[in-house]
Amino acid sequence: MSQSAWSDKTNMSLLTDFYELTMANGYLDNDAGNVITYFDMFFRDVPEQGGFAIAAGLEQVIDYLSNLHFTEEDLEYLQTRYGFNDRFIDYLRNFEFTCDVWAVPEGTVVFPREPLIKVRGTAIQAQLLETALLCTINHQSLIATKTARIVKAAEGRPIMEFGARRAQGFDASVLGARAAYIAGVAGTSNTICGQQFDIPLSGTMAHSWVMLFDSEYEAFAAYAKTYPEGTVLLVDTYDVLRQGIPNAIKCAKEVLEPAGHRLKGIRIDSGDLTYMTQQARKMLDEAGLTDCKITVSNALDEYIIRDLISQGACIDSFGVGERLITSKAEPVFGGVYKISAVEDKDGNIIPKMKISENAAKVTNPCSKKIVRFYDNNTGKALADLIMCEDEEIPNGEPYEIFDPIETWNSKVVVDYYVKEIMVRIFDGGKLVYDKPSIAEIREYCAKEVDSLWDSVKRFENPHKYYVDLSQKLWDIKNDILHSYKKKA
Repeated sequence: MSQSAWSDKTNMSLLTDFYELTMANGYLDNDAGNVITYFDMFFRDVPEQGGFAIAAGLEQVIDYLSNLHFTEEDLEYLQTRYGFNDRFIDYLRNFEFTCDVWAVPEGTVVFPREPLIKVRGTAIQAQLLETALLCTINHQSLIATKTARIVKAAEGRPIMEFGARRAQGFDASVLGARAAYIAGVAGTSNTICGQQFDIPLSGTMAHSWVMLFDSEYEAFAAYAKTYPEGTVLLVDTYDVLRQGIPNAIKCAKEVLEPAGHRLKGIRIDSGDLTYMTQQARKMLDEAGLTDCKITVSNALDEYIIRDLISQGACIDSFGVGERLITSKAEPVFGGVYKISAVEDKDGNIIPKMKISENAAKVTNPCSKKIVRFYDNNTGKALADLIMCEDEEIPNGEPYEIFDPIETWNSKVVVDYYVKEIMVRIFDGGKLVYDKPSIAEIREYCAKEVDSLWDSVKRFENPHKYYVDLSQKLWDIKNDILHSYKKKA
């Protein structure tokens, strides 16, 4: 089944805030509908004050844009319920997506204020995309970013995504698990996600299995007879150390080993996980089950996992659910979609910028691109530079970058190579991007995270990664600010 199967079953064209439609109708009435505009989708802050984020969700954006049309049912609803006029309804009836779209590939490490998606198109079309793009990119980027933190805390131990039942709805469950896999989990418990996106599945038994039988040992033995090649036993239904582990060992010795099999693992879902796993490991080893793996679950996140490892817990893998699939500590990514330029009748690009007393809400004007500097010796990322689209990319000569706010804070980058990190996705509404497989995205994401210095990946007080403006872009922005101030 194709990766797009999850989203291509439903027409999502009305997944839009109502004001997008009222503005589109207004643009048409005021002969502004065909003005060529540029919009940027970006975010202002990394969740949980982290050092970086991971872009995810582009495949679903592509699916949405490739299927963007309005049905007669949609049109009847809009006209009869809200009174849109015939001219606008006919426009929507004949709607054909024709925008140019650029984006950073899924799995790319990204930073505040740099465009994740850039759209060039008529005012009506570019405006209508806002809600769906933000909904999709915000959600999956949030979960991918949270997952990267959890994977880092595990220090190479596999993480299984177990959050299906705690996600906020069907889509959040499936697409959240997809984003988690991109960012490094080993698999998911979500079966439909495994089917749709070819992600490894994991799952054994619940406490109800154990309680259904007359004894814990009988439950373990029955499971081992059904699944002798992959027996993982949940040992905390009653008493982990006095019943669960002894019964698991008994099952291994009396059921599995006589049939030529080994106990693959145990799972503990409650209690003092450090103490329990240390004692369990000792008991398993003494019984000759040194190859039996220990998995733990129970409301885990990166901080708990880090503490368990630092305390010497004997854990081989983790099952992480609610705090991953909801990004519980900070469940909003905060991406926004803002106009950055328009074209006049002669094709000249006129920069546009939102002005605010809140410095964080002042936007960057112009049609832009992003380049990333890498150290020639280590391959580590050094800084990102947001540039005007028509600027030449630095070619290895010493290049001075500077903080766009604290302009005195500058650095000369030397001995580097650069990579432009946005790629073209749609050209005039035609898809020109070859969508990678999820395995390729996952591999790319791992390389992206590895390209960051460890100081950027710290949970607390991470090193601030440089994201600077080119001199030309900074000058344009500064001139606009002074121009507004002068007019005021």
